[in-house]
Amino acid sequence: MSATTPDWMTTGAAHVWRPYCQMQTARPPQPVVATHGSRLVLADGRELVDGLASWWTACHGYNHPHIAAALHDQIERMPHVMFGGLAHEPAYSLARRLADLLPGDLNHAFFAESGSVAVEIAMKMALQFHINRGVTGRTRFLSFRGGYHGDTLATMTVCDPEEGMHSLFTGVMPAQVIADLPRDAAGEAALDALLAQQGSEIAAILVEPLVQGAGGMLLHGPDTLRALRRLADAHGVLLIFDEIFTGFGRTGSLFAMQAAGIEPDIVTLSKALTGGSLPLSAAVASRRVFGAFLSEDPEAALMHGPTYMANPLACAAANASLDLFEDGTWRSDVARISAALATGLEPCRSAPGVVDVRVLGAIGVVEFASPVPVGDLCARFVDEGVWIRPMGKVIYLTPAFSIPDPDLALLTRAVRRIAGVETAAVD
Repeated sequence: MSATTPDWMTTGAAHVWRPYCQMQTARPPQPVVATHGSRLVLADGRELVDGLASWWTACHGYNHPHIAAALHDQIERMPHVMFGGLAHEPAYSLARRLADLLPGDLNHAFFAESGSVAVEIAMKMALQFHINRGVTGRTRFLSFRGGYHGDTLATMTVCDPEEGMHSLFTGVMPAQVIADLPRDAAGEAALDALLAQQGSEIAAILVEPLVQGAGGMLLHGPDTLRALRRLADAHGVLLIFDEIFTGFGRTGSLFAMQAAGIEPDIVTLSKALTGGSLPLSAAVASRRVFGAFLSEDPEAALMHGPTYMANPLACAAANASLDLFEDGTWRSDVARISAALATGLEPCRSAPGVVDVRVLGAIGVVEFASPVPVGDLCARFVDEGVWIRPMGKVIYLTPAFSIPDPDLALLTRAVRRIAGVETAAVD
């Protein structure tokens, strides 16, 4: 703590358990007192350009007036009611709009509060889909190395088993089937052979389409998704796309699956769903999956219901966020950001220790050969006037789509400086 640390932080620090850090040795967090546009305002008056859009959520920028107005209107009328036995317009309108936007017949939305929970709901749907159809033994999931699907107990089992955050819990929950993504014909053949051997045990294949986000911002092509669709159909398993990171424009299309021209049986959504204003998630199922739950037998129903599911305030924010996507300007913004990231980060390829530079849509990544010191680099980025939090071996940028060009240039310049690259010729 310093002389400029606000009292609320000094008095509260001993009672807050922070995420993803060893509390005894971690640097103190940056105290934020306000936000606007693509910027965070610190307690000492400094402003940082946010290169991460608060873990990829604030896609329209902070404090967007349209979302703020929708929240103000909704909170005056009805901030929350339980969704069991009651209905309200924000949730029903949101479900209809998501069905209209998603490809194929992904048109039955089950709402929750977080991405991890949405993934667990999708997993539960997949398991019960088979049970309701009289199929037994399909109790496992196939997911992929490099993947990340959440930090709750069940979602940890479908993440990369070597992922450092979850290795302590090996053996606590039943093991799933973890494979390599099929990136070519040989990979598809290998996965086909695995499914021929173990497919009768598998309820669903789970994958992040195009980008494995928190696992290292690892990219794969649309052909991989098409291969997974073929294999799922051939072996009678469901296909789940985790679009919690990639959904809502981040990769250049509204949903990453659209690049492959195929649809999963279930898709999970969260993060940018509300434009970064409130927690909300959804597991959206196809007509076929939903149909397996329609029965006169009460035990065939999906017995799940988070307390704050379909929270009216969050649904109002999501509807306002969808309004902003409807005008289509986000497409040119993502293209603008993509070009700037490609130009601004490419010089890092020659930096010591850098093994790759890659860009997809509004995602820019500089990968190093070894894990980077997160706390030290965060502090150095703050000195550069930006908020960038590396993870694992990568420094990455996922800014708001509305970020102005000067702020975007500040972000890429900071990454080049931290990487030790001469910037004068590029600025």
